Amino acid sequence: MTSKPTMLALVLSGLLLGLAAAPGPKLDPETYFDRGLTHLREGRVDQALEAFKAAVKGDPKNAYFQKGLGQAHLAKREWSKAAEAFRQALEINPYYADVHNDLGTALLLGGKREEARQELLAAYNDPTFATPEVAAHNLGQSYLEEKNYGEAYTWFRTTVQRNKGYADGHLGLADTLAAQQRFDEAVLQLEVAKKELPDALPIAMALADACSKVGRQNEARTYFEELARKDPGGPYGRRALERLRDLPR
Repeated sequence: MTSKPTMLALVLSGLLLGLAAAPGPKLDPETYFDRGLTHLREGRVDQALEAFKAAVKGDPKNAYFQKGLGQAHLAKREWSKAAEAFRQALEINPYYADVHNDLGTALLLGGKREEARQELLAAYNDPTFATPEVAAHNLGQSYLEEKNYGEAYTWFRTTVQRNKGYADGHLGLADTLAAQQRFDEAVLQLEVAKKELPDALPIAMALADACSKVGRQNEARTYFEELARKDPGGPYGRRALERLRDLPR
């Protein structure tokens, strides 16, 4: 016969197993969405993707949730899945200008440049789009990849005119010049950019590399040393130290 203490232990054990097996409280879609944003912001891409999927499952007609899902797929480099989520968002809200840029980005990364440009132009021309310089930069990048340097330069120049503080626009101009073997002009462009954005590490790195390429080793050394001081232990600082070791004395 089972003793009372043993029977009680069995009953408690059964209750605990039941509790463990029982599903937790169901979260509302907005909570899943907020969690997805936090995960994405903090680099937990897989968790973000699952959270956004749960949000979309709870409310598939929410354009914000679809955009979040697309952003998570973008972070995982899943271009076609990202594009599908962004298209869903635009089906729900055709006036969501940010998503035109997102969709254009996904299509561009997936190699569909013509389709990408249509979406990027839609974003750029929309007066409600808060960052037209981003769409202009993406348009420039689409032309640079095709070696259409005239259009690339025009759009990167537009990017800088829209926002002088957007480092990627300056870098795009320099890349376009360098792609045409116009290295001295690329250096001049990066010197202008560094005066405009003295604390932008990507611009300082590009300028140091460009100076080294055209034989201005003393200036390159100065810029690399500056990067090593500004970003000790960081990616730019480490790369600068490596480049310093390779510079001819």
